[in-house]
Amino acid sequence: MNLKEHVLSKPLPKHIAIIMDGNGRWAKQKGMLRAFGHENGTKSVKTAVETCAALGVENLTLYAFSTENWNRPKLEVQTLMKLLVSSLKKEIKTLQKNNIKLAAIGNLNSLPAKVYKELHEVIDQTKQNTRLTLTLALSYGSREEILNTVKEISIKVKNNIISPEIIDESIINEHLYTRNLPDVDLLIRTSGEQRISNFLLWQIAYAELYFSDVLWPDFTKEHLYNAIIEYQKRERRFGKTSEQL
Repeated sequence: MNLKEHVLSKPLPKHIAIIMDGNGRWAKQKGMLRAFGHENGTKSVKTAVETCAALGVENLTLYAFSTENWNRPKLEVQTLMKLLVSSLKKEIKTLQKNNIKLAAIGNLNSLPAKVYKELHEVIDQTKQNTRLTLTLALSYGSREEILNTVKEISIKVKNNIISPEIIDESIINEHLYTRNLPDVDLLIRTSGEQRISNFLLWQIAYAELYFSDVLWPDFTKEHLYNAIIEYQKRERRFGKTSEQL
């Protein structure tokens, strides 16, 4: 049985989220500028998307640019933004061909006008696709997301739109950026770092965490298969005992 067949022999995670880490270190190891790593990282993005679509994974969320990333050197930020626009233009045909819907979460209004325009054009063109929802987390920070959610709900309570007594997890979910997505089942982080970095803190409450030593530009479909196989080995109890499952 090959790796793909092994993956398909058991239930798949419905929502995979990936912290794509290690582009800069990958480039440094090769004596190149960080931009070279980001450019090569797009190949791994394409591989991950196409692999998830082929397997039947319904949702894939990629941590593409955090709120903290704005503090990086200006040239690197500009490179990332240009790369994002060019990638969106380049991959629109692939998204349509593979019936993949593009979505985005984060403080999207902070993106450069050209990026914002191109992003929403692709989102609009793919909105009817149903095979896989690919969500890009851009200018995203989970604490900011939760803070904005608290503010929105508070305003509704103040204006008697929502009663405090009915506030529960579903109400909070409805006000998050990810309101149209299920909770994360499997969170993958590459490059050997073992932290969450302010990514989907609410949504990963019961996610299985998988840390890979592989730098993102070297992350292949086989690495993704192995992450899913590891996920499938784990017993997800959601607070219950093994005997209750």
